[in-house]
Amino acid sequence: MQQNMQNLLLEVNGLKKYFPVRGGVFGRKVGEVKAVDDVSFSVMEGEILALVGESGCGKSTTGKAILRLSEPTEGEVKFQDQDVTKLSAEEMRKLRRNMQIIFQDPYASLNPRHTVEKIIGEPLLVHGMTSANERKQRVKELLDVVGLSPYHASRYPHQFSGGQRQRIGIARALANNPKMIICDEPVSALDVSVQAQILNLMDELRDAFHLTYIFIAHDLSVVKHISDRVGVMYLGRMAELASKDELYDNPKHPYTQALLSAVPDPDPDYQRERIILKGDVPSPSDPPSGCAFHTRCPYAMDVCSEVRPVFQEIEDNHYVACHLYSDTVQS
Repeated sequence: MQQNMQNLLLEVNGLKKYFPVRGGVFGRKVGEVKAVDDVSFSVMEGEILALVGESGCGKSTTGKAILRLSEPTEGEVKFQDQDVTKLSAEEMRKLRRNMQIIFQDPYASLNPRHTVEKIIGEPLLVHGMTSANERKQRVKELLDVVGLSPYHASRYPHQFSGGQRQRIGIARALANNPKMIICDEPVSALDVSVQAQILNLMDELRDAFHLTYIFIAHDLSVVKHISDRVGVMYLGRMAELASKDELYDNPKHPYTQALLSAVPDPDPDYQRERIILKGDVPSPSDPPSGCAFHTRCPYAMDVCSEVRPVFQEIEDNHYVACHLYSDTVQS
């Protein structure tokens, strides 16, 4: 399952993405939305790292900021020892061969006026495959790899189901043999039965093409089957990061515990205590002081509203940002 795990592929340090809020007659900046607020993590070669959290927690913005589809406000993104944030547009274009993305909506991300052959062949042309025959052959190979037929190449996106469209999106991402693919909620718009097929396909492709995934999702039951490690985000910050088994068996952060308590269990006799969080997710344009989660946390202490907890390793490869585990509180 885990391969080439010794090589560091991606390192994200202190990543921030703030969007300005403008108001008044002259459209002056009156505030900012802290979509991603000081996030750090690393990804090893051949690994699947899942980023999970509620809608609006910043996980998709994190993925887009890594690829500079959304320009980071601050921080460092090192891909194979190259700082992505400092590259020119031309250098970035070349690097995108190795870093691809699969989008959430398989219809909106495909040009409805282009045939499948043109959609999948476009990245090949951009990165130097000028021969039309070579492109045609490569498109056929890629369609076969994702479980579609060669005759699908001449069709248009509206002629496919949601699952088939997502397969086309996966084929496009694979076109230039990337090292890493960011999967931005690739199955959330699909039926449950189709979700399983796409997840199985992505797992097979990882082994076949030695891929590394950052898998973004809001459904913890989905990532349980595909991920090696899971990072839980809340309001633009990383709350917890651990191996899949460790996170599901031994969640430390109160927010992770609440999320896991809501995951349905197939055993009808199994009774899990459901943790109901009070209140709503605060606005990222005006996040709470201290720990962003303290307004909803059942264990909140005075220090939680005053001091932002450090994202630190509390057990081997298990990172948490919570005052329950900090030395200053325990002593």
